[in-house]
Amino acid sequence: MSILLILLILVCIFAIYSIIPTLVIRAFSIGIFKSAHIKNKAALTFDDGPNPSYTPRLLDLLKSHGIKATFFVVGENAKAYPEIISRMHREGHTIGTHHYRHISNWLLTPREVKEQCRLAAETIEMITGKRPVYYRPPWGHLNLFVNWASRPYKIIMWSAILGDWRYKLGKDKLKQRLHKSLHEGAVIVLHDSGQNIGADQLAPEMMLQALEEFLQEKNDKIEFVPIDVLCQHEESKESLIEDNLNK
Repeated sequence: MSILLILLILVCIFAIYSIIPTLVIRAFSIGIFKSAHIKNKAALTFDDGPNPSYTPRLLDLLKSHGIKATFFVVGENAKAYPEIISRMHREGHTIGTHHYRHISNWLLTPREVKEQCRLAAETIEMITGKRPVYYRPPWGHLNLFVNWASRPYKIIMWSAILGDWRYKLGKDKLKQRLHKSLHEGAVIVLHDSGQNIGADQLAPEMMLQALEEFLQEKNDKIEFVPIDVLCQHEESKESLIEDNLNK
C-alpha cells in the first residue's frame, strides 16, 4: 500500500470522526443547544477563562449593569484561580465546563472527552460546591461520539460567535457585531482570555472596551440572563408539547 493511499485513508477517517460530525450536528442541532424562542431575553457567554487580568474586570462590568452571564471555564485555569470562580458563583453567574485543558475534541477519543469533562466539573465543584451541568467544546469542535461522551452535560453552542479573539478586529467592529447579533433568545460568545492557539493575548482588552460601549447603547428591552433560563424555557415548551400530544 502506497504512502499516499495510507494518508488518504487517514484523512478520511479523521473527517468521518471529526469534521463531518461537527458540520452535521451544528447544522441540524443534534443534541446541542444554540438559541431559544423566548421573549425579551438573551444570554451572554464567555469562554476560556478565568484569566487573572481580564475576568475580574469583566465581572466588575457585568455587576455594574446587573447582568448575570454564563462562563465556560477551562478546568486548569479554574484550579489556578479559584477565587475568581468563587466570585462568579457568589455573584450569580452560571459556570459551565470547557474541558480541563483547552483541547479540541477532534484530537480526543470518546473516553478522553469524558475524562476532560469530568476533571473540569470536579474542579469547579470543589470550588463552588455545585457541579456544572453545561458544557461547551473548545473551538466548538465536536466528534462522532461527543453526544455520548459528554453525558450528563448539556452541550451549549451559540447563535453568534463574533471573532473577538482577534485583536485586529477592533473595538468598533466588534461592537457592531454585538448589536447585529442581539435578538430574543440569542446565545452570544465572547472570550475573557487570549492564551489559546489562534487567539491574541490582548484581544480581551479590546473585547472589554467593545462590550462596555455596547452595554451602554443596547436596547434595554432585551435582558441578559444565564443560559439556564433559556434552556429551561425550551425544555418547558418541549414538555408541554409532549403532554398535549399524549392527551
